[in-house]
Amino acid sequence: MKIFKGKPKILVVGGAGYVGGALTDLLMARGYEIEVYDNLTYETRYTKNVPFIYADVRDQETLSSVINDYDVVFWLAALVGEGACVVNPIVTQEVNCDSVAWLAENFKGHIVFPSTCSVYGAQDDHLDESSPTNPLSIYASSKLAAENILTQKRPDALVFRLGTLYGLSDGHSRPRFDLVVNSFSKSAAMGATLMVHGGQQWRPLLHVKDVAEAMVYGIEHNITGLYNLMEKNYRVCDITEEVKRLIPQVAVEFHDKKIEDLRNYKVNGDKYKRLGWRPKYNLQFGILEIRELIKSGRVKNPNDAIHSNAEHIKNQF
Repeated sequence: MKIFKGKPKILVVGGAGYVGGALTDLLMARGYEIEVYDNLTYETRYTKNVPFIYADVRDQETLSSVINDYDVVFWLAALVGEGACVVNPIVTQEVNCDSVAWLAENFKGHIVFPSTCSVYGAQDDHLDESSPTNPLSIYASSKLAAENILTQKRPDALVFRLGTLYGLSDGHSRPRFDLVVNSFSKSAAMGATLMVHGGQQWRPLLHVKDVAEAMVYGIEHNITGLYNLMEKNYRVCDITEEVKRLIPQVAVEFHDKKIEDLRNYKVNGDKYKRLGWRPKYNLQFGILEIRELIKSGRVKNPNDAIHSNAEHIKNQF
């Protein structure tokens, strides 16, 4: 990776999204010159006080005209989650894979790219970056393909396999209630019964703001390579127990019915932590901030499709 003499100029592609909201806030707070590039898939406006380019990652003409004005690109843009990706597999290929191949060929600066721990699929071992992958979905397969593109063409990139995210991003981007912690926390705060299928599945959890912290840490410490990024591994039943501890009135029902999501994995995030990064947020913090968001009435309709990637994308097609 190039060593920057001053603060690098940064383009955040997908900066109006869930991870992008937290990342842009952190970059601005640290004094970076940034610009956001986004097609507002999940938003009707973008009012954050930051330079903005309204465009799609498949728009190579627009990208070509601006991309090499920047030293670093955070390539966050993607269709995220299996439910969103299966709606139109062709668009998923274009957005999640083909755009990354274009980036690798045409951008001269440093690339930071979020992949997913879903590439591990269902495995019983404690998985590190050298463990075999086993993607069980179009989403995971598309992210693994993008990883491989960067590994082959841009080995100087910084790639994170993100755990299952939770928490609130910023004050502009829509909250996501389709993530296990956020979904349970929202339902509990609304007085609904938590329906848990199985519950023994493992997930590596991570607050969305810690993704931003880790990414900025990477560029500030000239880090390259592939890293699992997570705070701690939890079983789904452990998450429900913590939600019930913090929102005691909630009822929980466990069911043995087989679910479509077969993912089950514990990951080892020590490789990146050994470089000095540490998560700042924990599960209790994330549950409580969702509870307070719902209880305060700041979300008019928490069940609106906009808060679910899959449901919103289905409505777009």
